Amino acid sequence: MLQGLLSNLDRDRPLIRVRFTTFAVATVLLPLTGLLVCLVTSLLYHYEDATYTHCQVSNYLPSISAAISRPPEIYIWRSCIGLHSAPRYLVAAAYFSFYRGRFAGRLLELLLSGVALLCSVAENTGLVLLTYVASTEAYKVHKYGFIVFIACSLLHMLITVRLWHVIQRHYVSPEVTSPRWNQNQKIFLLDPVWCSFFHHVFYLHEACDETWPFVELNLFKSK
Repeated sequence: MLQGLLSNLDRDRPLIRVRFTTFAVATVLLPLTGLLVCLVTSLLYHYEDATYTHCQVSNYLPSISAAISRPPEIYIWRSCIGLHSAPRYLVAAAYFSFYRGRFAGRLLELLLSGVALLCSVAENTGLVLLTYVASTEAYKVHKYGFIVFIACSLLHMLITVRLWHVIQRHYVSPEVTSPRWNQNQKIFLLDPVWCSFFHHVFYLHEACDETWPFVELNLFKSK
């Protein structure tokens, strides 16, 4: 009987323990790692095709679309995004549970928490769509996936800044500054700058009269 009890305890014991911080960092690094591998692979094996431009302007760095459009890069990229996206749904649910417990008596923040959850899920789904549905296969699906990804990403960041502002103001000691609040605020303030720069470089890219805008645009996409 004792042997059976001990075997049940061994069976219920976790096989492996991973810190959430380690898990989160590994999840975040997956797209970056996949992108770097795809860029290097495309430059080494598909340089001419990856740097081709429709207006015959010299280009020295492939765009993300070009870098992940051929085997084996396409399989590497999709695998990394798939592994990256799955935990993000769980993290979105975990944050919603945290917000719901923290804002139990605040209706506005509860509603914003629900919208943040929807934005996070939609953002992640848009990323999966534009990754697994190529523009050459279904352009509209790829296009709207990209729009949903960008729009929901910005809206989610805005709501997150608002929610953590409330946490910082009402639930944290005035002498203590929340790292999460500072981080989200800085990232959100940088977003309009990057979007404006992207729009400017993309305009030059479409004009097809300069070489370096292609490189700058691809560098921006990589960021």
